[in-house]
Amino acid sequence: MDAAMELTVTEFVTLDGVVQAPGGPGEDPSGGFAHGGWVQPHSSAELGAHIVDIFSRADAFLLGRGTYGIFSGYWPRVTSPDDPIAGPLNRLPKHVASTTLRRVEWTNSKLLEGDTVEAVRRLKASPGRELQVHGSCGLLQTLLEHDLVDVLRLHVIPVTLGSGRRLFAAGTQPRTLRLDASRITPNGVALLTYRFAGPLRVGTIGQPD
Repeated sequence: MDAAMELTVTEFVTLDGVVQAPGGPGEDPSGGFAHGGWVQPHSSAELGAHIVDIFSRADAFLLGRGTYGIFSGYWPRVTSPDDPIAGPLNRLPKHVASTTLRRVEWTNSKLLEGDTVEAVRRLKASPGRELQVHGSCGLLQTLLEHDLVDVLRLHVIPVTLGSGRRLFAAGTQPRTLRLDASRITPNGVALLTYRFAGPLRVGTIGQPD
């Protein structure tokens, strides 16, 4: 019997925990956010290759409304099936979590039906490799609150912004994470892969566990 899919989350994040509008100045100005586009000055061939590798592991995508809107406005126009990012995004199933959208028109896209948490649990039970979440900060809070994330991939950009939506918000469960992989790009971006590894452990420094 094929293994069930793992839910993996990939995020660009600043040193002070901001995940809002990494891709460009106009990506998400909500809340008066004025610092969009903070990733590009730190791009590198190594970062690009790392992202391509992540997309090669996907068997399906789970997207929040905002990220779906950004992706669907761009990637369908990249029509080469050999493009390492557009290819998977255009070809594979895309499940969209939204309470406001009434339809989704991007090929192979489908709105989640019913309760989001239960719908995601059903998706995770499907056979496959990775059910991938990219961006989708609002959806991520629901996934963290209900302990649905298996793997967290962070691209930590060496900047601070002081404002904007944060990676971890109220409702995040106390958990222990295990570092599975790490490296630093020539531009100082930390590529970190964490696996959720159970309840939070505590103790007193200097005393045995």
